[in-house]
Amino acid sequence: MTASTISPDTRNTFESTIGGYTVGTRAHSLSAWFVLALRLMMGWAFAYSGFTKIVAAEPFSAGGYLANVAATNGNPIAGLFAWMGSTPWFVEVANVAVPWGELFIGLGLLVGAFVRLAAFFGALMMLMFYFGNWDIAHGVINGDFAYMLVFLAVAAFGAGRILGLDTYIEQYKIGGQALLERYPILEYVLG
Repeated sequence: MTASTISPDTRNTFESTIGGYTVGTRAHSLSAWFVLALRLMMGWAFAYSGFTKIVAAEPFSAGGYLANVAATNGNPIAGLFAWMGSTPWFVEVANVAVPWGELFIGLGLLVGAFVRLAAFFGALMMLMFYFGNWDIAHGVINGDFAYMLVFLAVAAFGAGRILGLDTYIEQYKIGGQALLERYPILEYVLG
């Protein structure tokens, strides 16, 4: 269905049913701009964070954070963080995965390519930061948790289709058929 064939009554509406409960609403026409702003904000924050870690004079090291932070803050998964921090191969993987992951997640969001995949890994990183920076003195919601939800919202709203490359990637023709039509599973990484 093209934009011109969608009735005005169904544009900007969404609905979901989970466990027998259905929620739905109509979004304001400006919603797309706010979703785009969230995508670009998180993209810039992650690209900048990753880039500064990569070009820093001292190489990025996750070992001290992983080994020490969780043990001092009452973290419910402190044992997992202790294991990660005391396992040399894991620390080496984290030393590469964190800065480069941040950079690639950020770049994906900035250009709007593979946005759902980037947002998933961004949300996963924020979940790990949430537990690593565990502090419930003011409740269980903190900035890391909020950023995780922003990533999930960016993915859910298909923000890569809003002035992003995902629109073009999805429509790329292979054998006369659009990529997303040919491989519907790609909907989980594009958009």
